[in-house]
Amino acid sequence: MMNAPLQDHVPITPTQNVSAALHGWRAKCLQRLIRLDIPVPPTVALPIATVRAIAQGQPIDCARILSRFGPEPLVSVRPSPQGTDWGGPATLLNIGMNAARHASLVRSHGQKAADRLYLRFVQSYAIHVARLDPDAFDGTDLAEALRAYHDQTDEPFPEDPARQLTEVTRSMSRAWEGTSARLLRHAKGAPDDAGLGLLVQQMAQGMGQGLSGSGVIQFVDGATGRPQITGRFRSQSQGGIALAEDAALYITRDARGPSLEELAPDIFADLIRHGARCRTHLREEMQIEFTIENGHLSVLDAIRVQRSSRAGVRIAVALAEDGVIPRQEAVLRIKPRDLSEVMHPQVDPRAARDRIVKGIAASPGAAVGRIAFTSVAAQTFAARGEPCILVRRETTPEDIRGMHSAAGVLTERGGVTSHAAVIARGLGVPCVVGAGDLRLDLRDRALTLPDGRVLHEGDILTLDGSTGEALAGAVEMLSPSLDDNFRTLLDWADQSRDIGIRANADTPTDAELARRFDAEGIGLCRTEHMFFEEDRLTVMREMIFADTSTDRAAVLARLLPMQREDFIRLFTIMAGKPVCIRLLDPPLHEFLPQTREGLRALAEALDRPLSDVTRRAEALAEFNPMLGMRGVRLGIAWPEIYEMQARAIFEATLDCARRGIRVVPEIMVPLISARREVELVRARIDAIASAVRMQSGADFDYRLGAMVETPRAALRAGDLAVNAAFLSFGTNDLTQMTYGLSRDDAGRFMGAYIQSRVFPEDPFHVLDTEGVGELLLIGAERGRRSRPDLIVSLCGEHGGDPDSIAFCRKAGFNYISCSPFRVPLARLAAAHLALSERVTPVGERDWITGEMRRPMADG
Repeated sequence: MMNAPLQDHVPITPTQNVSAALHGWRAKCLQRLIRLDIPVPPTVALPIATVRAIAQGQPIDCARILSRFGPEPLVSVRPSPQGTDWGGPATLLNIGMNAARHASLVRSHGQKAADRLYLRFVQSYAIHVARLDPDAFDGTDLAEALRAYHDQTDEPFPEDPARQLTEVTRSMSRAWEGTSARLLRHAKGAPDDAGLGLLVQQMAQGMGQGLSGSGVIQFVDGATGRPQITGRFRSQSQGGIALAEDAALYITRDARGPSLEELAPDIFADLIRHGARCRTHLREEMQIEFTIENGHLSVLDAIRVQRSSRAGVRIAVALAEDGVIPRQEAVLRIKPRDLSEVMHPQVDPRAARDRIVKGIAASPGAAVGRIAFTSVAAQTFAARGEPCILVRRETTPEDIRGMHSAAGVLTERGGVTSHAAVIARGLGVPCVVGAGDLRLDLRDRALTLPDGRVLHEGDILTLDGSTGEALAGAVEMLSPSLDDNFRTLLDWADQSRDIGIRANADTPTDAELARRFDAEGIGLCRTEHMFFEEDRLTVMREMIFADTSTDRAAVLARLLPMQREDFIRLFTIMAGKPVCIRLLDPPLHEFLPQTREGLRALAEALDRPLSDVTRRAEALAEFNPMLGMRGVRLGIAWPEIYEMQARAIFEATLDCARRGIRVVPEIMVPLISARREVELVRARIDAIASAVRMQSGADFDYRLGAMVETPRAALRAGDLAVNAAFLSFGTNDLTQMTYGLSRDDAGRFMGAYIQSRVFPEDPFHVLDTEGVGELLLIGAERGRRSRPDLIVSLCGEHGGDPDSIAFCRKAGFNYISCSPFRVPLARLAAAHLALSERVTPVGERDWITGEMRRPMADG
């Protein structure tokens, strides 16, 4: 039965059984257009099963298919893949063209037009079907093209329309199954068994004595999403390609020249009406491809308008507000990661790009500025009102002031969770790390590029943190779009999500961003970032060099009012929303200068011999700072630090209470590994709380919790929960300790590991649900077994990743916390997760999205 004809085609009519699953999305689209009384030329669909059989060599009855189009058929063949974004082979036009049909067209359209139609078909057939050398047909006339075909194939150009259609369908079906096509589909998310249907459609010529031509029209701007009629129309053309003397017309009235609206107002009105019906009934903004032949309009196709992310938000909100789609569907139509384009400046995709280096995209957005090689230089440029890009081998805590001053950050080393990446994301500053092809010479203030060019401090470059590229010079930019549509979409998302979203915020500026993006509170305030301002850093260094506990306490007393004011400002900005404050975490050597010049300046500031300062700095240096005296170890060895911070928190709480702002601060102890560590710190903090209550004569509440950053803490979470009201998993360090990897150095080999499939994703970017995730599950389960009302959260960089949010939500976490600029992404991702569980797929697959149609009711 292999040679028996298949049930090989289905006429597309209003009542015929046509579906995206069986015939592809374009076939279903055309049927819907026909049902809307839109003038679509007669079309038949070759099912996906038939196309697969053709690819395997099974014949179909092409003569019978062509008989549906009259005695002298002239047709096109278009691809109809199952998914809208999966691509497909190129459309072929004018199948059925031969000497007899050519002679008929000479009589009806003239010699020149007929020759161009025939030539176009011969060229397309020779190149895309017979796979002949394109150069042999470039610039030829009709006679030369027919002769070239004969010379390369040793046979004349096929005259039989049925044979032509047979070869076209065979070529297109095999092209779909080719290796290159498969790889391209995989890159777009298509499964291995993705199917292709084919459409055979009667040609609408776009040529004639009256108004004739081809064009496209759409009704929104693809860049902004605003209502705007745009498009193109060329007279005497097919698919926008001229076949005779033609003129390009404007679509709408235009002072610069004639327009379709003026020359054919009735046809223009029909297009407007068809566009409105498509929007209402197909539930999308569509681009319509059309042809006019002697004043008769035919709609050949309608596809979803290509759009930027910012346009996508506006379009989805407008469709929902107009009642075309439910609000929940509008939320689901926007991918969470697309919000990065909306929230940050972007390099204009139309601009020329002179790429000088490629690194790792660590923080989205783009910036133009002058190169600054030090934090001092960055602050100097900022003081002059000149944007700058801070360029470093890698950043350290000392660079935070420079990062605050810079418009972007570029580093030679580091990965997606390196110091530069984490801080830049928190600041909302574009950042590219791991640009290892750069050669940085700090002595000469020069940057040598891979191609040998040299840039100096003050030269201008553009940083694209969304692609990981640095570009020479100033490139045109697009502004962010945080308009009412953006806020409306996220408000709708909040109505659906069922996990809390907080922000990591260390400064008043961060807190204001958190409020601006409607975070539900602060899930991680890293207090060490408060000590790097110049006046505080000097006092902090004095404390480090104090010789006794009494001397340290005296210096810390000078820091107390500064810390208190920090917390007052945070509490005031957050207006009663929860604020989780992590006590001092980093090793003390991070507060000291790293250069001899810096140590000399410190010796002068402290009025100590340089040798004493150098010895103390060397004594504080650690072989592996991540595993040294930091976190709770610092609080137990030097308890005066945590006592000062606790007092500042409590006094700030009382100050806010006097002004009507009720605060219940959350105090988090970092790097806990043992129950006794929590007990010791809790006892000291409780004592400070009692002292403040007694001195003030006022009461207040607070919560103490632990940051779970070590595998042991996760395993012993039940012990920790006895003295902790909450556990917050710091997955940055927990991933480092579980893997035994440094997040700052992993970028050197992580690409090779992912390419070799050692890891499916970078575990510092996407939560490792198998290893680190199991520790989270163990910790949450054991902690809640010990304390049923325990609050469990995640506050690492993974908090802004949709897949990681999905894991936390499934594990029953109360909230996640992420950088302020990732809060909107997290809110939308959480809504997607909740909505995807509330809808039941029914009916047929939606032709636009390729997904099953989902019934939804507005909330």
